[in-house]
Amino acid sequence: MPEVHALPNAARNPGVPLQLDWFDQIAVNTPAAERRAATLTTRRTVKKEWQAAWLVNAIRCMDLTTLAGDDTPERVRRLCAKARNPLADHILDGLGLAGLTTGAVCVYPTLVSTAVKALDGTGVPVASVATGFPAGLMPLNLRLAEILYAVDHGADEIDIVITRAHVLDGNWSALYDEVAEMREACGAAHLKAILATGDLRTLRNVYKASMVAMQAGADFIKTSTGKEGVNATLPVSLVMARALRDYGARTGQKIGFKPAGGMKTAKDAIAWQILMKEELGDDWLKPDLFRLGASSMLADIERQLEHHVTGRYAASSRHAIA
Repeated sequence: MPEVHALPNAARNPGVPLQLDWFDQIAVNTPAAERRAATLTTRRTVKKEWQAAWLVNAIRCMDLTTLAGDDTPERVRRLCAKARNPLADHILDGLGLAGLTTGAVCVYPTLVSTAVKALDGTGVPVASVATGFPAGLMPLNLRLAEILYAVDHGADEIDIVITRAHVLDGNWSALYDEVAEMREACGAAHLKAILATGDLRTLRNVYKASMVAMQAGADFIKTSTGKEGVNATLPVSLVMARALRDYGARTGQKIGFKPAGGMKTAKDAIAWQILMKEELGDDWLKPDLFRLGASSMLADIERQLEHHVTGRYAASSRHAIA
């Protein structure tokens, strides 16, 4: 059977000095963005073995996540076991695959060391939320200390949250300085900047916040914490993808993208991959530049892949809990 291995992360984003002229006059046609997003899955469909291949790729790009108030070391160890073996053996055999893992496991800082031990030798990176997740309303020195704590305990990636007020007030220099300091605190760990787009009010703000985060050195931009009233949506993701494309055209740098929150089905996994392919190209269908922040989605993907292999839908109780 062919081996499936996660790819290493892309080269770090060195960032650039704050360039207001890259975004200060940006205009976003919201109805057009919504129409474009609405047609993504109606103009392109994938069926049978092609659908199975897209769903397997979604698993390779998934940040399997637990961010609950009642998280325990045992829950994290169970999550890591699922990350190491996301599909039942008979499904892998039916697909002709071996060595499939998720893109990463994402946990709170205090559980990073547990995840690192559970994933030792697998090549699956450990991501940690930090900086006062999910609100981020803590003094900057404490947010930086949280990053340092997570990195010191072995986190490979840090998912930070920005101060939304800087965006709403148009205080771009404050946002830039904040993200740049967080980037420095990450050291060798990759930084994913969570914009909490559901709190930013307009798609123009989403574009501007995306651009500032990338200028400050973010290696990924991420839609949501999963805790906002509105999380990842296709129109928001479209605008962020356009910002990624524009930044790449100016700098030659490829920045990753991570939608998170609200995505629960195999259909969602395919929709966001179609967006990546059409807007950014095949490079953004690999885990070094694309992650899906989801856990419940994996159960539906496994169910759909079992149907592809066996012709039958299994009861959810037959699949290991993520």
